[in-house]
Amino acid sequence: MSLDYAILGFLNYHPYTGYDLKKIFDTSIRHFWPADQSQIYRTLTKLTEQGFAEMEKVPQDDRPDRKVYHITQAGRATLREWLSGPPPMGEPRSAPLIQVFFSGQLSDAEILVKFEGYAAIMRAILSQYDQVGIQIGPYQQEIPSPREHFFWLLTLENGISNMRANLAWAESVIERIKSGQVPQE
Repeated sequence: MSLDYAILGFLNYHPYTGYDLKKIFDTSIRHFWPADQSQIYRTLTKLTEQGFAEMEKVPQDDRPDRKVYHITQAGRATLREWLSGPPPMGEPRSAPLIQVFFSGQLSDAEILVKFEGYAAIMRAILSQYDQVGIQIGPYQQEIPSPREHFFWLLTLENGISNMRANLAWAESVIERIKSGQVPQE
């Protein structure tokens, strides 16, 4: 459901094709809401059927017609209602924590490899987050609102804080494993 609102949020800035929306997702909100091309196109079709978006065919000489989507007044009202409502909270789920929960069945060496890999992933994600500010540069020119940019960067700040906390936790587990603090049977 949040994908619907993410797409409406982008369309509220500017009309876009599905392809353009995919590029925007990948360079702006992917760190907390990834979407593949087929999800975006399915959602655009649904939003159009619901009357929240309209599709305009733009003829092109050398390629198939472009399908450009525009938000409707009903789409704006729905987006605004959702934005002003309570935060949508889902049940927290974490596949990595399921693995951690049952890791007592592994040897310390296997667990150490797992956590070192986990820490490497967190470092790689943090490195990617360093690039997000650069990647959204073109959209900051397209949507020149400093207020919008402020809130965009708050999501990046949240992602960085979460990844740093996850990395610190993983590093503390690695240290406890290396120092022999894991109880043995």
